[in-house]
Amino acid sequence: MSFSQLGLNDPILKALADVGYSQPTEIQKQAIPIILSGRDLMAAAQTGTGKTASFVLPLLQKLDAQAGFSELRGRSIRALILTPTRELAVQVEANIVEYAKYLDISSLAVYGGVDSEAQKDRLMDGVDILVATPGRLLDLAYQRALFFSDLEFLVLDEADRMLDMGFIDDLNKIIDRLPSDRQSLLFSATLTDDIRHLADTVYDDAAEISIATNKKTAPKIKQWLITVDKDRKSALLSHLINEQQWNQTLVFVEKKHSAAKLVEQLGKRGILADSIHSGRSQAVREQILADFKAGKLRFLIATGIAARGIDIDDLSRVVNYDLPYPSEEYIHRIGRTGRAGAKGEAISLVSKDDFKNLCAIESLLGHIIERKEVEGFAVKKAVPISILNYLPKRRV
Repeated sequence: MSFSQLGLNDPILKALADVGYSQPTEIQKQAIPIILSGRDLMAAAQTGTGKTASFVLPLLQKLDAQAGFSELRGRSIRALILTPTRELAVQVEANIVEYAKYLDISSLAVYGGVDSEAQKDRLMDGVDILVATPGRLLDLAYQRALFFSDLEFLVLDEADRMLDMGFIDDLNKIIDRLPSDRQSLLFSATLTDDIRHLADTVYDDAAEISIATNKKTAPKIKQWLITVDKDRKSALLSHLINEQQWNQTLVFVEKKHSAAKLVEQLGKRGILADSIHSGRSQAVREQILADFKAGKLRFLIATGIAARGIDIDDLSRVVNYDLPYPSEEYIHRIGRTGRAGAKGEAISLVSKDDFKNLCAIESLLGHIIERKEVEGFAVKKAVPISILNYLPKRRV
């Protein structure tokens, strides 16, 4: 199936051709026709499956088709896309610009961590598509910097992550302000009871699709772990980078002070890295991400804020320096590689302290993660192996 068979118009097809997209992914095949038909939608799709395009493309088509009938008024918006993080808001808006290249449709991303005055100035004449984090959106609404009376479309992107981050009260306040006569779309990695409860506040009767269960990850992502004592993790990471001549690599840690410490430890071994976390300004984070995407920076250390906000073509490798909690975050982290059907590699450095998190992750996946050993890094504190899920170690 081609994108043209989904009913998308020529300007959108031309933009897709410019970025090299020829065939839709499964989520796109199923979601785009439903959204074009005008139905509300609740969809479960893992990261890396082309989810953003599955709602952005039909929104662009519908907004373009109605351009002659819906005049934008000052400080009004026609479509609202809510995301959990600043990084994801920036990424989604960048995709909108890319796909709307040949359309007369405006877009803007608003988020905290930066001065709101420039954002308010951009909203003065109205914006077709606004991508926003919940907190900043409410701030702008309270300041009467934008109005929702002309809103036609609502998208909740990464709804599960927004609930995990405690945005439920903000979401309810936002939804209460929106016109009831709108098309609503909810996208989530999983359709849990909490997500369904949230969906009940968004719409009464929606189409539902599920592309991947929450126990599976992309088959082209090669997953493996190395057991290592906690105090030797940075040495092991340096060894792997040098001995295996790793190229661009995204490394996840749990805490922001751990990110800064790891950058320093790698630097002492001659490996240039940088970090993004909540303690750094938005401008700095954006510049570091831009350098990483452009290949100017090979090694990026990130806390979980980046798990769903980084979209890099051909990122070959993700490393879990620390295992995440909750376990679902593991899937989103490794979903930064192996995107759109490409091959990728996910390596976890696991110490005895990580055992409980490892068990939770393997339970979620439904299988054990293959274990390997690295010569010279034999552990003093062994990491147990589940009797029910045993795989032999391999030496590399």
